[in-house]
Amino acid sequence: MDPNPNRNRLKLDFIPFLAPGHLIPLCGLATLLASRGHHVRVITTPSNAQLLAKSNPSLHLHTVDFPAREAGLAHGVEIMSKVDDFNKAANFYRAAMLLRGPIARILEQQPPDCIVADFMYPWMDDVANNLNIPRLAFNGFSLFTVAAMDFAELDGEEYLEHYQKRTGHKAWHVGPACLAPRSGEERAEKSVVSENECLSWLDSKPPQSVVYICFGSMCRFPDKQLYEMACGLEQAGHAFIWVVPEKKGEECDKEEEKEMWLPKGFEERNKEKGLIIRGWAPQLLILGHAAVAAFLTHCGWNSTLEAVTAGVPMITWPVQGDQFYNEKLVSEVRGIGVEVGATEWRVVGYGEREKLIGRDCIERAVRRLMDGGEEALNIRRRAKEFGEKAKEALQEGGSSHDSLSALIAHLLRLRDSKINSLHSF
Repeated sequence: MDPNPNRNRLKLDFIPFLAPGHLIPLCGLATLLASRGHHVRVITTPSNAQLLAKSNPSLHLHTVDFPAREAGLAHGVEIMSKVDDFNKAANFYRAAMLLRGPIARILEQQPPDCIVADFMYPWMDDVANNLNIPRLAFNGFSLFTVAAMDFAELDGEEYLEHYQKRTGHKAWHVGPACLAPRSGEERAEKSVVSENECLSWLDSKPPQSVVYICFGSMCRFPDKQLYEMACGLEQAGHAFIWVVPEKKGEECDKEEEKEMWLPKGFEERNKEKGLIIRGWAPQLLILGHAAVAAFLTHCGWNSTLEAVTAGVPMITWPVQGDQFYNEKLVSEVRGIGVEVGATEWRVVGYGEREKLIGRDCIERAVRRLMDGGEEALNIRRRAKEFGEKAKEALQEGGSSHDSLSALIAHLLRLRDSKINSLHSF
């Protein structure tokens, strides 16, 4: 009998940055490691812990209060998708930096074998070094983007090799995390449309006939851009599900201005063809439905990976951050999408724009994928192949499965060498 049955069981602490694009994939990775039998604890705030408890029951959760008021935010703001202007975003980041003290005390009292923390916490290096705990930095960007900024199936081995050679850091391809086993979707907000309602609507449509439009939790277009988008969708003539963030605060003070972004009579004319969801939607279920043929997206890495794993081609409309790099990977390098023609990069995803994407550009991009033709067929074929590769990668013997095993072995060696050094005299 093994005198130490837990010697191959790691104690891991995961510390996600509190934005959907960071929280969701890091907790997906945590779930993958928990599914291998390791003790995984996520350190987060109370409201985020409530959401994670429903969708990731295999995770142990430890909460710290989020210092919203100390940073000038309203009480109860605990996730970045709740802020809607640049100043509030800066305050949110400042509040996240104030988490250093409470998190360091938790780690000191109950030290794990390894800390897996979002790269958005620059103070984590000092905390881990002071406690002599190994630390892995989680970066939600694709390696293609990381390499381009400095500059394995989707990114490509060439980008992995370039990254490791250029930085001297080891990288593990263990995703896509959106395929990690869980009981439901992580949600930054409650879905305004039930899963059954979405699925019933999609069930009523023919296969490969619906365009899904969603720009994530952090992008809010001005009304005049939403108006052009509505016109472009109507001109294209295809069925659609369109997710539009619910207006908040000053945006919706005037009742008569709430729906000014829609052409007059738009919903009535498209009641059989279109479904508009104001707020959060069950994206994974929608993308996985046979009726969905294309995804008009901002190219956030989470959304990009979710489309890839579902085998759904993309119509790319990047807005901020790494999204323009992701667009090039999708459209030019891997050939699984078409570009709508966005050129204006922004620091944040809200506020007025200098450039407007016109309805004709939107119609043209939708038709390129939805009207058939050799280009669309080739894009759809490649997207399906990448979807199959993504699923195979996480199965036993797949590249991501093997990479996760290598990561676990690496962490066990780190832990055991630390234990051995403590026992040597």
